[in-house]
Amino acid sequence: MWRRSFSTLPKKKWDAVVIGGGHNGLTAAAYLARGGLSVAVLERRHVIGGAAVTEEIVPGFKFSRCSYLQSLLRPCIIRELELGRHGLKLLKRSPSSFTPCLDGRYLLLGPDQDLTHSEISKFSKHDAHAYPRYEKQLERFCGFMDPLLDATPPESLQGASSFNDKLSNKMYKSAFWARCLRQAVSLGHKDMVDFMDLLLAPASKVLNNWFESDVLKATLATDAVIGSTASVHTPGSGYVLLHHVMGETDGEKGIWSYVEGGMGSVSMAIANAAKQAGAEIFTNAEVSEILTEDSSIVKGVLLADGTRVESSAILSNATPYKTYVELVPTNVLPENFIGAIKNSDYSSATTKINLAVDKLPQFQCCNTNHSSPGPEHFGTIHIGAESMDEVHSACHDSENGLPSRRPVIEMTIPSTLDNTISPPGKHVINLFIQYTPYKPSDGNWEDPTYREAFAQRCFKLIDEYAPGFSSSIISYDMLTPPDLEREIGLTGGNIFHGAMGLDSLFLMRPVKGWSNYRSPLKGLYLCGSGVHPGGGVMGAPGRNAAHVVLQDLKKI
Repeated sequence: MWRRSFSTLPKKKWDAVVIGGGHNGLTAAAYLARGGLSVAVLERRHVIGGAAVTEEIVPGFKFSRCSYLQSLLRPCIIRELELGRHGLKLLKRSPSSFTPCLDGRYLLLGPDQDLTHSEISKFSKHDAHAYPRYEKQLERFCGFMDPLLDATPPESLQGASSFNDKLSNKMYKSAFWARCLRQAVSLGHKDMVDFMDLLLAPASKVLNNWFESDVLKATLATDAVIGSTASVHTPGSGYVLLHHVMGETDGEKGIWSYVEGGMGSVSMAIANAAKQAGAEIFTNAEVSEILTEDSSIVKGVLLADGTRVESSAILSNATPYKTYVELVPTNVLPENFIGAIKNSDYSSATTKINLAVDKLPQFQCCNTNHSSPGPEHFGTIHIGAESMDEVHSACHDSENGLPSRRPVIEMTIPSTLDNTISPPGKHVINLFIQYTPYKPSDGNWEDPTYREAFAQRCFKLIDEYAPGFSSSIISYDMLTPPDLEREIGLTGGNIFHGAMGLDSLFLMRPVKGWSNYRSPLKGLYLCGSGVHPGGGVMGAPGRNAAHVVLQDLKKI
């Protein structure tokens, strides 16, 4: 755990300063340092990691306070930074999903194809045969998208440019779109039409066209709405179903894993790689302002204690709103640019509860009573969503300003595979909960009584499936949207640094005309989830941004 105070910051001009020690900022720092630059990472909190962080809130229990699963971290980053050598250890989950039902049935899904077929057959023979074809199609779509994740969007040049810059940009864009065309041709006409349907349609339409079982559709539908304010009936929610098979663990496609030591171990491994390359990381170093020269070029940052840190380039791992509206001085950036940043969607309906418990939940539908983990405990446990209508009803409550009366809960128990995060015989449980509006109309998240009432609502819902769960709770840590904003720095509590709708992806992220990590202020770049390819513990925004900075600094 990094606890180096900013008081030890050497007085020098850095080649690059990274604002924020989240996993993307650390990734950018590692690549910049490997490129020969002097790099300082300035983290506001006492611990690095941003949303990919491990904290011991309850003595003896280590919580992954925000993000809680790994699959999306780009393979090229794991390989190039040698993260395994720097301490990253992934723990594969099998089965990967468990959905208990109040009628006594349950559904297990996972990498074991025979088990998955048998489990789905309990609900529908048709769906059991359709499911492998559904996964194969999503895998083909992911194969089409995968190269885009590690590439800088083919943005138009901004500002005055030399002939060589214009030529280079035109060649890059031509090569990029030619590659996309070749991939589209290889995908084939039918798959391309189906892919467009997936991108534009509601998740409910996509799943209804494939399956008939309510439980299977609801289980898969949670992938489409996780972290968003959208309903399963929202147009464009279908494409997020790709997360079901996107990513990999140790080369196995679509496998989500726990990380030994919690998600902070991802950030620590990247930090170790960055430090070995020469980057320096400072905690308790809050940036209060980005300093400019003649309102046209960056010259450094000002820390909250008044310390000035000079730098030729600044990469912000903060949200676009935090960076451009709160850190850059007023009247420096173009009015239309600031307007677009302010009008972006930072809404959130997500709450995270991390619990320390003295025993595993015993699910009534499994008819077991054992202290050791069973198949139902290893994967993501879907609570309160036995049909897509239930997911929609939970969303509808939030649209009306109310926390869901029956929340949609994804429960994970990483201590079933990781014995480093809890005392023997006890466990860590993560609850990822939807939907909870930022400003509820019937109360205030600052009110302890209101917070406790909602937490108990979630626990009692789990009690319906696992009687006695509430009595197993030793203590818990709760992060509502305002908490995520205040503690982690996520504007609006949005875990993706901004909505991941189709109007906010690729060339439109963070705003139209500025998708290539640069900004209207020369020398200022974004390297967090607010830029392409977006949210999740992916590292791609940091890696891509670092390559752009290295390219720009070579021209100076």
